[in-house]
Amino acid sequence: MIKLLRLLVVLLISPGAVAASEIRLKDLVEFDGVRGNDLIGYGLVVGLSGTGDGLRNAPFTEEIMTNILERLGVNVNGEQFRPKNVAAVFVTATLPPFARVGSQIDVTVSAIGDAESLLGGTLIMTPLNAADGQIYAVAQGSLIAGGIAVGGDAAEVVQGVPTAGVIPSGARVEQELDFDFNALGSLRLALRTPDFTTAILIEQAINARFPGRVANAIDAGTVQLNIGATRSGSPTRALAQIENITVAPQNRARVVVDQRSGTIVMGEDVRISRVAVSQGNLTLRVQEAPLVVQPNPFAEGQTVVVPRTNVDIDEEPGTGLAEIDGGTSLSEVVAGLNALGVSPRDMIDILKSIKAAGALHAEFVVR
Repeated sequence: MIKLLRLLVVLLISPGAVAASEIRLKDLVEFDGVRGNDLIGYGLVVGLSGTGDGLRNAPFTEEIMTNILERLGVNVNGEQFRPKNVAAVFVTATLPPFARVGSQIDVTVSAIGDAESLLGGTLIMTPLNAADGQIYAVAQGSLIAGGIAVGGDAAEVVQGVPTAGVIPSGARVEQELDFDFNALGSLRLALRTPDFTTAILIEQAINARFPGRVANAIDAGTVQLNIGATRSGSPTRALAQIENITVAPQNRARVVVDQRSGTIVMGEDVRISRVAVSQGNLTLRVQEAPLVVQPNPFAEGQTVVVPRTNVDIDEEPGTGLAEIDGGTSLSEVVAGLNALGVSPRDMIDILKSIKAAGALHAEFVVR
């Protein structure tokens, strides 16, 4: 039997362990208003070792460099300079919820020109804007590149991504978001994976913790909270109690397949009805071997090319017609599929066929 565990990654959860696999609400839901905000900026990395933008191919690099120098009192109008130690970059970051002025956040720096590497560069002062156009942070600092590139005239070796990197704590928050969290009278919990059963379980678990009716499941993805009914004094105190309540979520049965790597992941609720499977491989080979025919020496005639084709059909015996009993647990499903003794990539085709036959009772996701 071929061991499928090398490439067949299966999440096994025994039926007895399902009830114990409870997860905190903070890991299942997003709290309304408690979210980050994306920031973006356009800046310049300097100090590169000849691996920066070619200014003829990236005129925007020369433009931003000219603007920065003029703001610093250096007049470069009419001058022609072609340094190779600067690169134009996009700077991105996420402003976390409740970030205060003076706190620091991480930033990601990515080249947008033809720079070969940002290794060893320094990002100079770059304002970071949100979607409303306001500046909420300013980034600056030494860059940690994610790779390295080495090459010569005839060969080049690239490891990782040298044209992108990060600056830990590279931006300082300069403006806070105007949001009064403690003034909220109600709050919504948004499930990361919407499910009606899970929403009801969350409602019941929260209401069991407090004396009054605090939670109300609105739909599969939303649970409404009445902050006043918690009698906690503030939304912060209420959420501190609610976010650590544990619930056993009920998710849809799902089979996820990655065809590039041959990886198969199954959820613990996957079931297969009793089905018979036959699998085999058919290989057709066509090989061209043309033959050159020449006339005898000093004889009349001309050289011609005679086509020669070899055709071969190879059919492997396959598994024959094998029966897979209906599985009532994931371990039984895996045991039945392993009994076929096929490779993971063949297993992907078998699962697709079982799904088409209506015997695979799960959502089939192909990536």
